[in-house]
Amino acid sequence: MLDVTVIEDAEAAAVSLDPVRARLLAELAAGPASAAMLAGKVGLPRQKVNYHLKTLERHGLVELAGERRKGNVTERLMRATAASYVISPQALAAVQPDPDRFRDQLSAHWLLALGARLVRDVGSLLTGAAKARKRLATYALDGEVTFASAADRAAFVEELTAGVSALIRKYHDGEAEGGRPHRIVVAVHPEVRSEAGSEAVEAPTDPEATH
Repeated sequence: MLDVTVIEDAEAAAVSLDPVRARLLAELAAGPASAAMLAGKVGLPRQKVNYHLKTLERHGLVELAGERRKGNVTERLMRATAASYVISPQALAAVQPDPDRFRDQLSAHWLLALGARLVRDVGSLLTGAAKARKRLATYALDGEVTFASAADRAAFVEELTAGVSALIRKYHDGEAEGGRPHRIVVAVHPEVRSEAGSEAVEAPTDPEATH
């Protein structure tokens, strides 16, 4: 089972968003189970659960883990193909975000478009790598910094931009034979805090945060 996989097909995305099927995926992510075993957990008849399982299987969201005999019946044990799923913007191809339409480094909407493209591209790369049975070379850095003031935040962004730009200039070789372009995405955004069980976004402290 994969830790996370990307759903690129629109029909598969719609199937996964059904509340009952989403619950079944969650149950099967915990371990293999049959329709009869799941029926009691989700409060549905076995036949109805079996229908949903076949739909999930048809779209590659669950797979056969094995079979077992129970009396005169052979039960199919199903499992989720991943522990978690991400829906790619490719599933909404006609209206997916396009960061090339505009560029505004201080726009949260542009940041969201970049994030959507990241999900789409990495999802496609993972699919291709799996088919080719090759590993995908990627790198990610996740960190947290607390700024004492808006001025410190602005200074940090300026230094970050200068540092990354210098690295790009140092290592970029557009004429390298056999070279493969890599995309670099760097993002800075406020942390989402959870207060009293609900998400709360801190009020902006500088004009940049309102974009």
